[in-house]
Amino acid sequence: MIEAQRGRDVSSQAHRHAFTTWYASAPALAPYADVLYEQMQDPEHWRPYADAAAVLARLTQSGIPLGVVSDVGWDLRATFARHGLADHFTSWVHSYEHDTEKPDPRLFQIACGELDTAPGETLMVGDHPAKDGGASAAGLRAYVLPAGASPGSERGLGAVLRLL
Repeated sequence: MIEAQRGRDVSSQAHRHAFTTWYASAPALAPYADVLYEQMQDPEHWRPYADAAAVLARLTQSGIPLGVVSDVGWDLRATFARHGLADHFTSWVHSYEHDTEKPDPRLFQIACGELDTAPGETLMVGDHPAKDGGASAAGLRAYVLPAGASPGSERGLGAVLRLL
C-alpha cells in the first residue's frame, strides 16, 4: 500500500491505483474499492468551503486571473462547475497531465504562463505546506490555509483578499 502511494499524482492510472489499493487494505472496504474511488471523483460528493464563492467572486470582479494547480488524478472542471465555481478560473493545471506532482515548481510555472502573470506577482493559495510549498520554489508568494476546516465550513479564504 505504501509503495502504491509513491508517485500517485503523476497519472490518472497511478492515482486510481493508489486509492483503490488504500481502500482495499481495509478488508471491509476491499470489495468496494472501485466504487469508493468513483464516488470520490463524483462532483456531487465534493463540498466547497462556505467562503469560496464570495471570495472568488470578489477576485474575479477585481480582474484578478485565477487558476487551479491540482494533484488529483482527474480533471476538476466538472466538480467546480457543479458548484458554480468553474467560470472564475482560466487556467487548470493538473499534475497527472504533466507527468509530475507537487511540489514540482514546473506546475506552478505552467500556471503562471497560462495566466500570463509573473511568478513574483502571483499568489498561490493552498492547503498542504509541503506540496504547495513548490510555489515558493517557482518564485510565487504562497499562503497555506489554516488546517482543520471541514468541507462546507469557512476555511479562512477572506485572508486572501487582504494579501493582495
